[in-house]
Amino acid sequence: MSVNVRSPHLLENGDVMSREEFHRRYSECEALERVELIEGVVYMPSPIKIRGHSREQKLMILWLAAYEARNGGVEAVGPGTVLLDDENEPQPDAMLYRLSEDRFEDDYLKGAPELVVEIARSSVSRDLHQKKRAYERNGVLEYLVWRTEDGAIDWFQLRDGTYVQRTPDAAGIIESEVFPGLRLDVPAVLAHDRRRLLAAIR
Repeated sequence: MSVNVRSPHLLENGDVMSREEFHRRYSECEALERVELIEGVVYMPSPIKIRGHSREQKLMILWLAAYEARNGGVEAVGPGTVLLDDENEPQPDAMLYRLSEDRFEDDYLKGAPELVVEIARSSVSRDLHQKKRAYERNGVLEYLVWRTEDGAIDWFQLRDGTYVQRTPDAAGIIESEVFPGLRLDVPAVLAHDRRRLLAAIR
């Protein structure tokens, strides 16, 4: 009779561990993708829907990449591992950060990117609570959550160590305080209007 013994190298949803242990185990799990450690807890990926996540993620990456194309010294990317602190190793849906010599460790992003975007469909609670706390504590200056089921975007600005939610102006625009000219036309992005979205960037 065979006995199934759980390998000590596997990751399971809900596991609690340090970032160092998580990173070691994750590096040995070649078949896994998009696994995150948030506030010391392992979160495994769920199926990703095209509508409500992938399309919205693509639009936000396009928006950030358009800004990068017009401005030097910054980089916009899609999902990638971020080495934050001893309890957090997230993979944001999109991010924008300033380039510097000490930005990377073993080709992973080290420390907080200046701007993070999360597409929240099934992960709204985590994105607005655990992740928000982790990003706030680690100094992510601007944090955007697109709640696709609600048709809403939350833009949080870090001020004096605390996130403050920003609201669009009369034209529906929010402009980044960290990246001048990075302007989000909220009605345009919710309508998936690429032309208007990109036209808002200065």
